[in-house]
Amino acid sequence: MKWKTIKFGDLFTQYRIEHIVQDNIDYGQITISKNGYIKYRTTKNGKDIGRKRQFLIDLEKYPNTLLFTRQGVAEGAIAFAPKEVNGCIVTENMPMFSLKDSVDKKFVELLLKSEQYISAVKKLIPTGSAQKSIHERDLMQISLTVPSEEEQKKISSLIENYFHKINMLSNEIQTQQTLLKQLRQSILQEAIEGKLTISWREKNPNIESATILLEKIKAEKERLIKEKKIKKQKALAPIDKSEVPFDIPNGWVWCRLGEITNIVRGGSPRPAGDKRFYDGDIPFLKVADLTKDTNMYVQGYTYSIKEAGLHKTRYITDETLLLTNSGATLGIPKICNFPTTFNDGIVAFIYMNIELYKPYFYFILKSKTKWFLNKASRGQGQPNLNTDIIGHTLIPLPPLEEQKEIVKKIETLFSICDKLEKQINTSKKSAEMLMQSVLKEAFGEDK
Repeated sequence: MKWKTIKFGDLFTQYRIEHIVQDNIDYGQITISKNGYIKYRTTKNGKDIGRKRQFLIDLEKYPNTLLFTRQGVAEGAIAFAPKEVNGCIVTENMPMFSLKDSVDKKFVELLLKSEQYISAVKKLIPTGSAQKSIHERDLMQISLTVPSEEEQKKISSLIENYFHKINMLSNEIQTQQTLLKQLRQSILQEAIEGKLTISWREKNPNIESATILLEKIKAEKERLIKEKKIKKQKALAPIDKSEVPFDIPNGWVWCRLGEITNIVRGGSPRPAGDKRFYDGDIPFLKVADLTKDTNMYVQGYTYSIKEAGLHKTRYITDETLLLTNSGATLGIPKICNFPTTFNDGIVAFIYMNIELYKPYFYFILKSKTKWFLNKASRGQGQPNLNTDIIGHTLIPLPPLEEQKEIVKKIETLFSICDKLEKQINTSKKSAEMLMQSVLKEAFGEDK
């Protein structure tokens, strides 16, 4: 098979159709993600588009139009435009090229995924530069080896056949990942319904009822309010039978989160980053510190404040249960095992009775993450959970010893899930390596 070396630009012809955006006209706009996925959205009014000088995608005249973003092309933000984006507008930072008639489109799509192309693009990034923007004139000058048009079609047909089989494997892996996620949620749900500890309750019939525990907690809260150690919070509505989502075991009781703890929101010294308040010795948590991993406990902090900033935030002791309360990542719980302060994107559950086992309530909140997000999304604008919504949240309360047993059961089953997830991820990496091996074989440098 005879291959020849060409410039990337030999495969394409650049085109530009300038368009001045009109007010009161709807326009389609697109973005390209790092994996080459093109996202389409409609701008309802031309007035809302900042830059009036744009460029039109014309797939009727140029059916095989290649698009890429200068800033992201080194990370794979390059793809052929699908037919539904015909007539959309793009800025000059998203150049457009038409594939020449003598080149097989499927072959080029595979070429864009090959190590030959990827490594050539990465070489265009200056050493030590954080800026990954690549101009099209440089991209079009990279050298590639390609076969004749007839051979291109043979190769693309052969690889497509391989990819079909690999994609079937990838789809099965994705299905397994979805099922595993559902399994974890099912474990949490069965745990909070008391189904994981049926045999334990049979062996421990004389455990004190959670009703008595709840009365103790209420009495303690009243004492703390009288001693002015905590503030009296808004009265909670009585629990109506229509609110109860499922039956719970004898010895358990339904309650609202606000009945067993005080819920407080954090705060931030302003202005952000001010050296009078920040970069001190006191930990300061932000939402990202809670959402960056799936661990039960907070794994450190990124920011810190000085004593001068304490009056602008809230300080909590160690072993405090936390919950994110705003944005797309709201409803994520964590336990913090060190004293800290935190911003207003987080709430803390303070003065929790010693007969409330924090890991159990971590899993309770974790089981309700999706519910929290849906509940908060009913409002306008940025999703947000206020302390009233959280405080009125209904939860099942078991006796202390059963709380601990439930956590043991969950952790045992989640450990099995972790092993399954590791196997699935290994299979996923194997599928990705297989795909790259096929591409390397087809587009290797020894051609």
